[in-house]
Amino acid sequence: MSNITIVGSQWGDEGKGKIADWLASRADIVVRFQGGHNAGHTLVIDGKVYKLHLLPSGIVRPGKLSIIGNGVVIDPWALTTEISELRHQGVNITPANLLVSENAPLILPLHGALDRAREEARGNQKIGTTGRGIGPAYEDKVGRRGLRVCDLAHLDTLRAKLDAMLAHHNALLQSMGASAFQAEDLVAALKDITPQILPFVGSSWQMLEKMQSSGKKILFEGAQGMMLDVDHGTYPFVTSSNIVAAQAAIGAGIGADKIGYVLGITKAYTTRVGSGPFPTELTDEVGETLGKIGHEFGTTTGRKRRCGWFDAVQVRQAVKTGGIHGIALTKLDVMDTLEEVKICIGYECRGKKYDYLPASQDLQAELKPIYEALSGWQQPLKGVRKFNELPDNAKKYIHRIEALIGVPAAVISTSPEREDTVLVQDPFQ
Repeated sequence: MSNITIVGSQWGDEGKGKIADWLASRADIVVRFQGGHNAGHTLVIDGKVYKLHLLPSGIVRPGKLSIIGNGVVIDPWALTTEISELRHQGVNITPANLLVSENAPLILPLHGALDRAREEARGNQKIGTTGRGIGPAYEDKVGRRGLRVCDLAHLDTLRAKLDAMLAHHNALLQSMGASAFQAEDLVAALKDITPQILPFVGSSWQMLEKMQSSGKKILFEGAQGMMLDVDHGTYPFVTSSNIVAAQAAIGAGIGADKIGYVLGITKAYTTRVGSGPFPTELTDEVGETLGKIGHEFGTTTGRKRRCGWFDAVQVRQAVKTGGIHGIALTKLDVMDTLEEVKICIGYECRGKKYDYLPASQDLQAELKPIYEALSGWQQPLKGVRKFNELPDNAKKYIHRIEALIGVPAAVISTSPEREDTVLVQDPFQ
């Protein structure tokens, strides 16, 4: 297959940034196809750290075209800030290597205000939103009242569109005690940011069709993880978009038969940021160890991630619903010091055993994991780049995961460094 689609198979933060960057060395185009700047990818290249939120991971590689697809909701101020920060780190970003889809929805300041007001109003029932306006922007998209990137080229008609949007949003904001927005203020802000955005804007689907027809290799990059998918995740503690591989076609504007090999980025243990069910969560010393060694803090929010054992039931479900062909197993090195490692192989709840994650919010909150224990390897994995160099117990752990989830570990990451990566099965072939 000439193309690859990468999706997170857990609750996000699986290490997609490193794997996408590593694969981008052999791709011609990298496309981000869903989510917004609530996502965060951290790349470590030759000891230098790059933090990405909207820009595809391929942006740090010279000679690659990066595309922000129509399935992404774009905060233009966040995008220009991110471009500026990367330029200061020496990354060359121009319209020659970055294309922003003209039909991508815009996130406006009112979206973030509404997001935060709603979360505050939930009290102790918060869903864990980042407060960046992602959900409200997607709501406006399906409600057919949103602005899109292409609207920036027609500033003369912005006022009427904003008036229609504000009639809806200001009523909601004021009902929660938040301040209303004025159309003229938003128009002025958009007029100010437009010159910085328009040079990058174009028809992304046409560019992808052209590149596909000429035999170029495309890497489709998703954000978050499958358990945050609005349909297949732990609803309502989810994001506002679909994360399954099929969304790559929709969010990029390309045929579903073109998404290629689907690689599920999968952490060797499990983490989650924010609220929501987490059957294998560890609140003991092991959980603290995983969080400390793994530097488990959100790239976007800085929030501490909850840590737990690997959940094979959840990942197997992500494999089936997400169309995953193989996984990239990341952060295996974080578990180097553990004497024993555990894998969740099922759940118990109300006297019944489950071999899948039930959709009910009530049941998800009560699930108790059924574990299988294996011996740890207690050897440092940093620098390992060949499968046969892995300790025997690490190999056993990997093979057991493969058997439980039903797909192979095609790629294994042994440190945050780009080159500390074991290629077992080439996704591009």
